[in-house]
Amino acid sequence: MARRALTTTTAAFATTAALLLTACGGSDDKSSDDIKGADKGSSSPSASATTGGDGPDLGLPKDVDLVFDFDKPSDAKHSAALADAQNYLRAMYHGIVAQDPDDPAYQYYSGGQAAQYVKSQIEASVKGGWTPFGTERYYDEDVTTLSDGKRTLVTFCSNQAKIYSKDIKSGKVNRTEESLNSYLKFRLLMLPPSGSSQVWKAQTTEVVGKAKECRA
Repeated sequence: MARRALTTTTAAFATTAALLLTACGGSDDKSSDDIKGADKGSSSPSASATTGGDGPDLGLPKDVDLVFDFDKPSDAKHSAALADAQNYLRAMYHGIVAQDPDDPAYQYYSGGQAAQYVKSQIEASVKGGWTPFGTERYYDEDVTTLSDGKRTLVTFCSNQAKIYSKDIKSGKVNRTEESLNSYLKFRLLMLPPSGSSQVWKAQTTEVVGKAKECRA
């Protein structure tokens, strides 16, 4: 699929790669020292994650773990945007595990193209009859306020060397070798809370596969 350069305009900010767990993963004999982003231990509490208050349940099964090796920004707005970018990813996995293309979790944390991106990922998993299994790690985050002073761009790397697809019917885990395909670069355009919403929402999502800078 053709790649597009990132711009700061919403219209030009588009998905450039799909999250396909069947094409990612790593072999069991790989040590964590061999994989960038796999050497830290600040794991998210996947099995019981919730947003608190009126937010949706983001809990994941024990065999699915999302690890965010992020530093908390000193700027309050940046910190909030980064936190809800993480919740957007948790919500995506929640919807895939639930096999529900209309899962309310991702709709709570996204809108526009970003919501459509998640829906397409869930629909692909439903059609393929698979669910995630393993650990995905996120790292090398950057949070930037755009020139309009409102929208925030959140970028980070993903290491999918230890996250696999599992056939729902048979329970078979489809393991693959770690490779450049295991590394993705995410760019999320986050919009600040508005109206009755109390969260930052992903509006557009760009995911670039074979991200060499995430492997270096």
